[in-house]
Amino acid sequence: MLVCGIDEAGRGPVIGPLVMAGATISEDKLKKLEILGVQDSKILTRKRREELFKELLMLLDGYKIISVSNETIDEHLNDEKSNLNILEAYTTTEIINILAPDEVFIDLPDRNKDRYESHVRKNMESQKVKLISEHKADAKYPIVSAASILAKVTRDRYIDMLKEKIGMDFGSGYPADPKTKIFLENNWDNVNINFFRKTWEPYKQAKIKKEQRSLFDF
Repeated sequence: MLVCGIDEAGRGPVIGPLVMAGATISEDKLKKLEILGVQDSKILTRKRREELFKELLMLLDGYKIISVSNETIDEHLNDEKSNLNILEAYTTTEIINILAPDEVFIDLPDRNKDRYESHVRKNMESQKVKLISEHKADAKYPIVSAASILAKVTRDRYIDMLKEKIGMDFGSGYPADPKTKIFLENNWDNVNINFFRKTWEPYKQAKIKKEQRSLFDF
């Protein structure tokens, strides 16, 4: 039986993509993930995630990583019929259709399990696939932990590439990060920077503050 885990990295940042990853492994090899020391990516150091990333690519029977751009995220959040959970569900379906597992463990982003699974199943090519979606699945199931590592390492590398490209350190990209806050306030209207999530509240607030300052200057 082919078992799959699906998780994401970058759901909350105001900068950059949401990265979703699926990892598959045959049921008889699941124990090898535990032996390898696979855990939720959030509790691992970056160095250890990078090490495990390389080892996972050799151990897994299959994987798929999808990067959802900030533009696509904004499109869905501007659509009254969509939201971030639906976008994740559709991307999850895409991963499942590509990897064709028998059983899938999903780190559940929605408060309503049945609602989320219905969105996932809507466009699934095989309805025989068993879905197990749970909150904090990345801490419970090593195959989901594996997916979380693939997603996190991929996003971290992409964020590093963006920083190198523009020659500025904007921190983690999360709104609570002081570096990200300052960068957003100073560059939200910079035409050369196109990786902000404009539907995020921190971006909207930065825009409002700038407009208010402009009024006072006038």
